[in-house]
Amino acid sequence: MIWEEHASLAPYNTFGIDAKAERLVHLETEACVADYRIHPKGYAQQTLLISGGSNMLLCADVPGTTARIAWTGQHIVRETDDHVFVQVAAGENWHDTVRYTVEQDWGGLQNLSLIPGLVGAAPVQNIGAYGVELADSFDSLRFFSWETGEIQTLSHAECAFGYRDSIFKGPLKDKGVILSVIFRLTKHSHVLKTSYGAIQDELAARGQEASVRSISDAVIAIRQSKLPDPKVLGNSGSFFKNPALPAEVVAALAKSNPTLPQYPQGDGSVKVAAGWLIEQAGWKGKRIGQVGMHAHQALVLVNYGGATGPELWAHAQRVQDSVKEQFGIHLEPEVNLIG
Repeated sequence: MIWEEHASLAPYNTFGIDAKAERLVHLETEACVADYRIHPKGYAQQTLLISGGSNMLLCADVPGTTARIAWTGQHIVRETDDHVFVQVAAGENWHDTVRYTVEQDWGGLQNLSLIPGLVGAAPVQNIGAYGVELADSFDSLRFFSWETGEIQTLSHAECAFGYRDSIFKGPLKDKGVILSVIFRLTKHSHVLKTSYGAIQDELAARGQEASVRSISDAVIAIRQSKLPDPKVLGNSGSFFKNPALPAEVVAALAKSNPTLPQYPQGDGSVKVAAGWLIEQAGWKGKRIGQVGMHAHQALVLVNYGGATGPELWAHAQRVQDSVKEQFGIHLEPEVNLIG
């Protein structure tokens, strides 16, 4: 473990917010997690556990101890004729992991290319993009309990995945830490999803057939054309969830808004595009001081440099209020507010 006092968290959150941690500990191995649990200034004084920092907005300095997930590693745990099961440590970079699987021509994660963050946080949010969710390729994970110090294996069913949701945002919230994740990836007869977003158009423009690699490359190109690089412009990707609404509500809304993007769900509800709602409400590219919604993707809240967490959250609330007034829809943040 590496300990720091009064450490800036700017390098560890993609908004680039310069909040201070009273104490920051870097957990570099799984063994560190067990030691940290019993350290007198470790878990007993923990206020915040951070992964890649891509799904949080720091609105204040953090008292007590902040722990950072930093252990890495990956290996194949088993194979069948059709699938390979790969275990990946929580501290591995998500996009690097996706590209590794793509290079092996293993299908499942390619639509999730270029999403910021680390592997351990991905199941918490059940990250998703371009018609695919983490849950689609998830096998199981190892979970360390803060209360008992024991490690348990949780299955797909036990993780209770939903839209940007899981058991780790409910009953197991703050109860422990994910150590590693096992993905079930296809080796043959790939089921390729290209109908969501602009993937088909991008493949056609490239003159390419759909494959694990070409879909990943297309998603990367699309995301780079629309989304700002957090290393250049502070952001956390999509700030709001796409609201899932009753079908009759969406049908009524579409009568007066015929261009409304709609995505029917298996449970009978219909998702509508939060970015479209924000754009129609006039916020796309609109900047107030050092904050704003991005010019190429209205769903992305941006720190243009030097903005504080409260300033960013105030802007998000202005957007929420405006969309609610115009469409009667409440936008729920994807991002966790800290402080």
